Amino acid sequence: MLKTIQILGASSSYRLRKPQPNSLIRKPISLLLPASQVRFRMSSTHSKSNPQGPSVSIHSTGNIRKINFCQFCGGPTKHEIPDGEEKVRAICTRCGKITYDNPKMVVGCLIEHDKKILMCRRKIHPSYGLWTLPAGYMEIGESAAEGAIRETWEEANAEVEVQSPFAQLDIPLIGQTYMIFLAKLKNPHFSPGPESSECQLFELNDIPFDSLAFSSMLVTLKLYIEDIKVGIPKFHYGIINKRPGTSPSEIHAYTLDFHMQS
Repeated sequence: MLKTIQILGASSSYRLRKPQPNSLIRKPISLLLPASQVRFRMSSTHSKSNPQGPSVSIHSTGNIRKINFCQFCGGPTKHEIPDGEEKVRAICTRCGKITYDNPKMVVGCLIEHDKKILMCRRKIHPSYGLWTLPAGYMEIGESAAEGAIRETWEEANAEVEVQSPFAQLDIPLIGQTYMIFLAKLKNPHFSPGPESSECQLFELNDIPFDSLAFSSMLVTLKLYIEDIKVGIPKFHYGIINKRPGTSPSEIHAYTLDFHMQS
């Protein structure tokens, strides 16, 4: 199914709550280096130059979705800047409550097996028939890692063990944040779920870059291949600025800005 950087590494391991209904996590997983050892550097090839260093002002380029009715009582809304805030909000004219439109978190797994990557061909819109990593919207009541494991099970019938966070990619234009984890197959069994028509392990040279579903998948896979070439795994953060008016399948219509890597 389809904000600030937080380093998940204050301790050497992190125990996940047992997901329901599938028991897919059975032991603690090591996520990242201790926070004291984590360093970020700006990429010179993917980010805008900044002579003052990585502390820059980032302005939102996302669309503001007009909310016409209150999510609490169903009353009509007016659009004004509430006292003490800086943005226009949807304020109910009946009960006075504010409806906030917040970004969605998309979680998924980049699954390594025998130097190959597991990918799924989508059987739903958008991007029907195109290839993606197993990923989807995080659910209430689960952690990001649990959501990524669940989505992998739903889309590829694959049981995986999360190894570490790999990338956080923000897409302000469509109000989404991607959190992708590196993962390993617990066993070599996988098959298409209800939203996939095909699942396949790809050699890095055979990844179908000409038929990927989303820009986020293109960026994730390119960053992964760059890491493999230098032999040093990293954690990446970046902002995918999509060109306004483009469809999800126009995967090259973007720039990757403010790219940082640990």
